[in-house]
Parts: sequence; C-alpha cells; structure tokens
Amino acid sequence: MEILVCVKRVPAPGSRINVTQDGLAVDTSNLGFTTSPHEECAVEEAVRIVEEHGGSVTVLTLGSALSEEQLRYAASVGANKFVLVETDGEHDSDAQQTAEAIRETVISLEASHGIFDLILFGNESADSSGYQVGIRVAVSLDRPMVNGIKNIDVGDTQITAHREVDNGYEVYSLKAPAVFGIKEGINLPRYPTMKGRLASKKAEISTISASASVASQQRVRLHRPEEETVETTILGNDATAAVKIADLLEELDLL
Repeated sequence: MEILVCVKRVPAPGSRINVTQDGLAVDTSNLGFTTSPHEECAVEEAVRIVEEHGGSVTVLTLGSALSEEQLRYAASVGANKFVLVETDGEHDSDAQQTAEAIRETVISLEASHGIFDLILFGNESADSSGYQVGIRVAVSLDRPMVNGIKNIDVGDTQITAHREVDNGYEVYSLKAPAVFGIKEGINLPRYPTMKGRLASKKAEISTISASASVASQQRVRLHRPEEETVETTILGNDATAAVKIADLLEELDLL
C-alpha cells in the first residue's frame, strides 16, 4: 500500500488564543504547536496499515519552514517520506488555495512514484474546522471520498471503511485509489521512541514551493469571545454553613 497523509500544524490543544491588534491573525508569539489530532491518528493508521500490508507512508504538509517540526514528528512514529509544500508563512491559505496546492503536489508525486492507494486527511483541522480540504482534493482528483472514518480494513480488492453514526456504523466498500477523512479515536497514536526521535532528525524532507493562486475568500476579522468569570462564595467554615447551603439549593429549585 502506498499511502499519503496530509497533516496541518495547529496551536496545541488548550492553548490560550490571542488575536493581533488588527484583528486579522492569531498572535503566535507565545503559542506551542502540534499536529492536528485527527491527522495524528491518520498518520498512525497509515503506519499500521503499512506495517501489516507493506508499502510506504508519505506525509505532506502545507506551511512555512516551521512545519518541518510536524513532518519530523511523523518520521519519529514510522512514516517514510516527507513533503513540505512551502508558503511564505505570512498569510494563511484558505481551503481552496490549500486544496489546489495539495492537488498539484499529488499529481506531481504520482507522476514520479505511482498512484497512492490511499490519501488520508483529518476529518477537520483543529484550528479552523473547515471540513473542506479533503473533499475538495478528492473531487478534483476524481476519487471516492468518505469523511468521519473510525475504522479501515484493507482487503485484496476492496478497502472497507466504517463511519460512526447515531445508531451504529455506516460501512463503505471502495476500490483504490480512495480518499478518507480520519476521525480522532480510530486508534491510539503511539509515542515516539528515542530511536525514532533520533532517526527523525536525519529524515530527508522534500520542499516544493506552493503555487501563488489568488484567494477566493477574504478574512474580515477574528473575534475571541469574552471570557466568563466565575466568582466563588464561601458560605461558611462551620456547621452554620449547612443552613445557607439548604437555602441555596432551595433557591436553585433543587430541594
């Protein structure tokens, strides 16, 4: 199996997100970054499939040179080949620009190395949650695509994928080449070993310049909702607090 996984560099979960003074970008000066969680699971799933069926895992990301960090992480957990589609890093690409750049890169890679049996995306990115890029790429390449995947079984002629729904699972049977949007929870990503981390430092990363297509979307501003503060009131430090607690529960219609 030849598998391509597309990943994105995003702020680490739980980070406090601040907006720049002009309201047009995220202030990244004090942020830590990581691989988007859905895509981290996609890398793990690709590595597991290749460990079982043979082949190789290529990991691709679109971004500045800083995104090499995410490619080296993929190297530390078992991916084999790495492609950075480099942008200037000053402006975020919209979903259409990102999909265009990935499509062109996929066509170029496949012309040199053969067709990818599977292309894996995260179900959605952890920062913008656009749900668009994987679908746009699949449509432009004229390949079947299913999002929300929680299980993949590779057979001799078919690839079976399960998508979780309210009452169970939907089961899809596709022929390669195909595209899947992987959802967090499909697996538990492995931790990089010391050997993997050391090997990742030597991983060769191919760098391609992204095509400068015109953005079809224009950001107007970013808005961070007002933080809600919660005040804690101490009702007492002895047995007299019991009466106040009872009054409070009654006030809340809990008694």
